[in-house]
Amino acid sequence: MFKQFNQLHQAQGLFVLPNVWNAKSAIYFAEQKFPAIATSSAAVANSLGYKDGEEMPFTDYLFIIKRIVSSIQIPLSVDMEMGYGVSAEAIYANIMKLVNLGVTGINIEDSVINKSGRVLKDPEVFAKTIENIKRRLLANNINLFINVRCDTYILNVANKQHETNQRLKRYEASGADGIFLPCICAEDDIAAAVAQTTLPLNVMCVPALPGFDALNKLGVKRVSMGPFLFNKIYDTIPSLSQAITTGNNFSPIL
Repeated sequence: MFKQFNQLHQAQGLFVLPNVWNAKSAIYFAEQKFPAIATSSAAVANSLGYKDGEEMPFTDYLFIIKRIVSSIQIPLSVDMEMGYGVSAEAIYANIMKLVNLGVTGINIEDSVINKSGRVLKDPEVFAKTIENIKRRLLANNINLFINVRCDTYILNVANKQHETNQRLKRYEASGADGIFLPCICAEDDIAAAVAQTTLPLNVMCVPALPGFDALNKLGVKRVSMGPFLFNKIYDTIPSLSQAITTGNNFSPIL
């Protein structure tokens, strides 16, 4: 499925990628003829009662991923967050667990969470991790779409356009297959990012994001839903439950 998934990033039209949190949500999107799906780590974690940021045990995540893969016949990309491992060796071992389940692609981010919060990793150190992963995959004849999540915009760092440009060049050279810039939304910033790399650019659903036609014209290749669909669905539970108790009947959910 790698070839199919990779080609979706090269098409003329915008590749809209839904983010799921369990097998049932994956099945629904497959039935709606979406060509591929991805997990949202935040949505999966929250559905299991954990906070995002690798608080969810990787074994729990693997169980959900296994159920999703067994329920669909389209490519699945997995949000790996920071890789669920400190060393490149540990991250690669986790990647192989995903490969063995039948996963087609991953997202992996260039930030880390420490005592002071989330901060960017050194770009050279992170790029070497990507190089190590890519080299080992190729040596074993394994095709896996590596979408590098660059967190300059989600963290709103100083001089973020310049910092983004430098990181995109380095990550492309490291062997990444795609670039993900969550929380980028200004058209000038998007255009600048597209101009800095030959890799397909992925952006995420945020309130100020331009529409699909505008994103396509700007050169964006992939747009994902993030945790927003999950949040929207579960945000309706309080009002529905209140309507049931207020009305003394189940008509709000029937």
